[in-house]
Amino acid sequence: MNVRETQELWEKEHLSPYASLSMNSLGRDVPEEECDIRTVYQRDRDRILHCKAFRRLKHKTQVFLAPEGDHYRTRLTHTLEVSQIARTISRALRLNEDLTEAIALGHDIGHTPFGHAGERILNEVCPEGFAHYQQSIRVVEFLEKDGEGLNLTKEVRDGILNHRTSGHPSTLEGKVVRLADKIAYINHDIDDAIRGKVLCEEELPAEYTDVLGKTTKARLNKLIHDIINASYGKDDIYIPEDTEKAMQGLRSFMFSSVYTNPVAKSEEVKVTKMLREMYWYFTEHYEEVPEDFRMMEEAKGESRARTICDYIAGMSDQYAVKIFKKIFIPVSWKD
Repeated sequence: MNVRETQELWEKEHLSPYASLSMNSLGRDVPEEECDIRTVYQRDRDRILHCKAFRRLKHKTQVFLAPEGDHYRTRLTHTLEVSQIARTISRALRLNEDLTEAIALGHDIGHTPFGHAGERILNEVCPEGFAHYQQSIRVVEFLEKDGEGLNLTKEVRDGILNHRTSGHPSTLEGKVVRLADKIAYINHDIDDAIRGKVLCEEELPAEYTDVLGKTTKARLNKLIHDIINASYGKDDIYIPEDTEKAMQGLRSFMFSSVYTNPVAKSEEVKVTKMLREMYWYFTEHYEEVPEDFRMMEEAKGESRARTICDYIAGMSDQYAVKIFKKIFIPVSWKD
């Protein structure tokens, strides 16, 4: 009995005509023998879940740097919330839930330590530029498995690359993840900001909360329901105009009130200096970059600047601090 073939037939019979069927995948760059149990998208999900870069997300900042508390989001918990929201929408629309989950789990896998502050500084210092969505693709194509990459399907890589606001995913599953990412971070960042006493629920603009709801639960419920109701049976993913306007308005409010708030972001000046100094240090002491990264320059013709960015971007917050201390903080003399 071939379980995979049975699952592929089930998809063909039961999923939406607009869903991405596993049997119709555009495939991988390097052809592989098919698994007898899992579809191609299930295998991609598992590869992402078990890779080292995914595990490091648990120690990477979402919004608040080094928060004192167990309940603030990290890049990993953000990823899990995106996956949950995206799967809920995809299941309701009869899309391919395995493809959706694979894209969601991998969408931020290339994110830097210290959130977007880390991304900004690497983009500033690297002559070739830096963007976390492009780095996520580098992770799955080149960096994982000692330079072999995960050899994911084209549909998963397309969804990861295009999850950003200006992205245009080629599958409905990728479009669902793109919206789920915004739904997740807007609402959980509000929750974390309230927990951190950066703002309170009453400060959220009424013109947006009157549409979306006065609590995180109500807003999630409204956004998810509206997308499902507007998109059901359609060949695209839609969100009602008034709902989208309120969501984007709330997102803009968060940028001005939280993401650039001097209280919430008070430590980012230190992060900026730390990562900048580390980058320039490794350009002058390239031999101290781990050998597995330096091999990328030699084997794949990568520039030193890109290799150094790969190394720094892959660090967790804690590891980045540890390396900075090792380089720049003197230790006591021991006789």
